[in-house]
Amino acid sequence: MRKLLRHWPLALALVLAVCCGVCVWRLWAVSNLLPSQQAAQRWKGDGLREFSQISFFMPGDQKLTLDQLYAFRNDMAKKLKDASYDVERETGLFNDAWGASGTVKVANGRRSGEVQVFAVGGSFFDFHPLPLLSGNYIKPNDVMDDRVLLDRETAWLLFGGVDLSGMSFSINGTPFVAAGVYEHEKDGFSKAAYGEGMRIYMSYPAYVRLFPDSGGVSCYELVLAEPVKGFARTAAEEKFPIKRAELQDNTYRFEPGRLFKLLRAGMKRSMHLGTAVYPYWENAARAAEDRAATWLLAALITGTLPAALLIYQVIRSLVHGKKKLEDDVLPEAKTRTREFFREQSRRRWEKKHPGEY
Repeated sequence: MRKLLRHWPLALALVLAVCCGVCVWRLWAVSNLLPSQQAAQRWKGDGLREFSQISFFMPGDQKLTLDQLYAFRNDMAKKLKDASYDVERETGLFNDAWGASGTVKVANGRRSGEVQVFAVGGSFFDFHPLPLLSGNYIKPNDVMDDRVLLDRETAWLLFGGVDLSGMSFSINGTPFVAAGVYEHEKDGFSKAAYGEGMRIYMSYPAYVRLFPDSGGVSCYELVLAEPVKGFARTAAEEKFPIKRAELQDNTYRFEPGRLFKLLRAGMKRSMHLGTAVYPYWENAARAAEDRAATWLLAALITGTLPAALLIYQVIRSLVHGKKKLEDDVLPEAKTRTREFFREQSRRRWEKKHPGEY
């Protein structure tokens, strides 16, 4: 018993080291959980070129127009050209998506209901690869822009099932066609942010025709080639036309340095003092950030004692080794060295004076 009590610091350190490992694993899992934050990695694929993902959320009283959006695209092309990219010949240097949200009434005969709509443009589903239950995504190169993607709940409300590609229904009295049905993300952060309401995705041009006074784009996302770290953020921040828009660097948001800043911010982190209304995936990402920061703090706390004990043992071993070296190894080595040279000297003398012994 006394022997066990004598080694309790080591036992505690081992337990804390295991806890630290669990915290690091949970930190990694949370940081890589949300597909909406990994567009840069997916766009990179197996290539060697690095990319960065940037998001802009517009203030409540100011929206991004399509003219401003296209001008910003040209500015990004110029930035890439200045960074020695051949923008005329090289493909895959840039990708973007945008959207606006609202509320509409959907109907199919006697079945109807009010749902939230997100009107999308560009390569939206490259950024948000929602799991499909049937059909296909809305694509920017679709010949017609009357195709709509429904969530499971809306599909059941209107059609009583999910296998309904090509079926017709109406949005605010205007006919549309179901492109497919999706299942929203099942992780806890996205489920909490998504809420209980029903949602659909439709093309941005079709949405503008329904609501000419909608005001413009409320969320803009891009993936940009990153020759050096920070290039995409600096270029986008400099050229984005709405200076009051909130910028989020998705690529680096789960890095330890960023998470430390969240920990230092404390309660201010929970106070949203801006005017931008976040889409559900950004709210989910902010919640995941907070959880990741908590796991990082837990990993630091549980890892401190094992690390200190390891350092102590290393220093102790070095000191003990130095003492053993000075007390045992070096004197013995010196004695052996003296004996070696004495023997060599004796043999040389005997060789020069044979028969004198």
